[in-house]
Amino acid sequence: MPHFANPLLRNIIIRSLFDSIKRKQCLQYLKTLRTLQYDGFTTIYLGETDLPESLVTGEDFSDGYFMPTPTWCIVHAGGGQGWVPWKYRMFLRDELCVRQEDSLFFEFCDVVKKTYGKCVIVVKERRQQAELRPAEDKESEAQAHIPSVINLTSIVCCPEVAKSYGHKLLSLPSPYNYLNPLDSAWSSLKWFIINNRKEFCLQSIDNVYSYQYILFSDLISKGIERINPSKWKTLTNKVRRWENYYLGKFS
Repeated sequence: MPHFANPLLRNIIIRSLFDSIKRKQCLQYLKTLRTLQYDGFTTIYLGETDLPESLVTGEDFSDGYFMPTPTWCIVHAGGGQGWVPWKYRMFLRDELCVRQEDSLFFEFCDVVKKTYGKCVIVVKERRQQAELRPAEDKESEAQAHIPSVINLTSIVCCPEVAKSYGHKLLSLPSPYNYLNPLDSAWSSLKWFIINNRKEFCLQSIDNVYSYQYILFSDLISKGIERINPSKWKTLTNKVRRWENYYLGKFS
């Protein structure tokens, strides 16, 4: 066991080892992804994002008074051809603490098979899962970045389920989450909500109270619709350029 007299030197060396392992994971991921793409697999990015109710209602907490509000979790997928023609799902975050939708991944795999044929389904590695893995497993994981199961907050994604439909499931290493164009799509959706929520708001006033109604489902659907295939193409092309850069840098 090496002894480090200087704690700072120890942190630098350990961090360097961590970065090296993550670079190997990223390179293995990219090589596997490209191989599958060359073999005719369509790339689909599956993921989720949180929408706090305050984002939808536009509540202002700048006065320092904060009241916890519900948070919604949206699950959807897309790629170079646009959003997957699969009805996105919304869940209340509090409900997901009690139950998880195990059957949704089966349904999703069936839909993309009928639409695109064989697919490589990319999901982001959850940082918490990566940190909880034993240290001795990290080095071997750099060689074959195929987890036994990937838990999103709302969906359990299993490689064996994907395989049964002719697909491949890949996990994108957490430090390289920006290689997933779905993050940019979620960001565009949230900006749409912020800029257009007033158009989906109805006001009602009676003798005592004033009510505000948000057409939540319509707002989300319209925001998702605005991210059309052309915008998806732009997002995936940007990710492709980063992939090419890392393939050249890490190889």
